[in-house]
Amino acid sequence: MTRARLEVCVDTHEGLEIAAAHGADRIELCTCLSAGGLTPSLSMMEAASRLACPTRVMIRPRDGDFTYSHGEIDMMLRDIDTVAALSLEGVVLGANHAAGHLDEMALGRLAGHAKRQGLKVTLHRSFDLAPNLVTALAIARDLGIDAVLSSGGEMDAPSGVKTLKALVAASKTAGNRIEVMAGVGVGSKTVREIVARTGIAWVHGSCSLPREIVSQEALRLGYSSPDHRRTDPEEISRTLEILADIDAGQSAQSQARRGAARG
Repeated sequence: MTRARLEVCVDTHEGLEIAAAHGADRIELCTCLSAGGLTPSLSMMEAASRLACPTRVMIRPRDGDFTYSHGEIDMMLRDIDTVAALSLEGVVLGANHAAGHLDEMALGRLAGHAKRQGLKVTLHRSFDLAPNLVTALAIARDLGIDAVLSSGGEMDAPSGVKTLKALVAASKTAGNRIEVMAGVGVGSKTVREIVARTGIAWVHGSCSLPREIVSQEALRLGYSSPDHRRTDPEEISRTLEILADIDAGQSAQSQARRGAARG
């Protein structure tokens, strides 16, 4: 059996290096995680391209909703070009109508542009805005999207395990042509239950701790935020150890069943 794999989202150069050095299976690279993640700088993408860890880059030109103008879509297309030019693994993006339904036209244009350049595509948690997530999963699959990040439509993945399980089942029924990845509230304290209850193959988290406030004056003037966090190498290691332990237990159970069948 293959253990569930861990994608670590980072928004600093330090976090990028920590995630790569401590065994992350994949990195989601962005800036401004406190706003849900935005497109990182060219220099951050270049830094990621020098590391061995597969990296998918957030393509999100602003915070707020995911209903984009033609001009914003054009910006996203150019950012996708940059990711492809740096030979990174893929991109992370989303687009929705005001009512929450996936914007199939915009997503088709963005995902198609990325796929033609050999990039993998993840649909980020704008997916969870869709009124029917199983239907949205089928739409994403048909658009050629490789993975969706979801908390099961809830505030965090532990609360959305029932829907995540249904999404995993729907993906398997469709031949596993699209990955379902659990995100939000995923870490060493929750990952065992999430994987056990959903059978999910990918989990996603920041594996982070609150960042120390170095300048109280910067905080007072609004340049810094108490919500800023830093990637924690120990949390990455703990989470990976739990995923490996889950896999070992599942493998032992599988071997025991095969032995009983032969007997």
